[in-house]
Amino acid sequence: MIRKPAAALAAMMLATAGAASAQADQPLVILHTTQGDVILRLDAEHAPITTCNFLRYVQQGRYAGGSFFRTVVSETNDNPNPIDVIQAATTAGSDDPGLGPIPLERTIDTGLRHSAGAISMARDGPDTATSSFFIVTRDTPALDFAGGRNPDGQGFAAFGSVVSGMEIIQAIHSAPAKDEQLTSPVLIGAATLASELPTVCRS
Repeated sequence: MIRKPAAALAAMMLATAGAASAQADQPLVILHTTQGDVILRLDAEHAPITTCNFLRYVQQGRYAGGSFFRTVVSETNDNPNPIDVIQAATTAGSDDPGLGPIPLERTIDTGLRHSAGAISMARDGPDTATSSFFIVTRDTPALDFAGGRNPDGQGFAAFGSVVSGMEIIQAIHSAPAKDEQLTSPVLIGAATLASELPTVCRS
C-alpha cells in the first residue's frame, strides 16, 4: 500500500473537512517521529487554553528532539484505576517548566473525553500542566473529570485526537519498557502546524 506523505494527507483532510472550519477551530499538527508521522486534530473551540498552549510549544520548536518516553499498560499497571497511554515530553523532560503552568480545562466543561486516540496534558495538581502530553490508546474514563486516576478527581485536559497514525501510537504503547519507561524512547524530530493558527490563539 502506498502511503501519502503526512503533509499531503493533512492538506487533503483540510479540503475534505472544510478548510475554513478546520483551520478556524480544529488545527492539524504533525508529529514527525522516528516511527513515522502522526497527525493530530486539536479542538480550539472546546479546549482553547490547552490547544493554544500546545501550539505555543509547536511554533517555538520545543518538541523537536523530545520523545515518547513512557508507556502505561492497564494489564501491568497496579493502580486501582489503570490506564492505557503513552507520554511525551520536550528535551527538558516531563517536569519541564516550559512556558509556565496553565489552567485545567476539565472534561466536564469542555465535553471532550479520554477515548482512544485522545491527546491530553500530563499534570500533577490542577493548573500545573506545562508541556508534557499523552495519547490514550484505549477508552479511559478514569482520566475524565470525576475519574479516579488522579486522587483530586479533577481529571485531565483532553484537547484533540489522533486522525492519522494510530497504528504508530499502538506500536509505541506495546514497545518494550521497564517500570513504564520505554527501553528505546521514540524520538520526535519535529512537531509542525499543518493549518492556520486558530484566531483564539493569535492574541
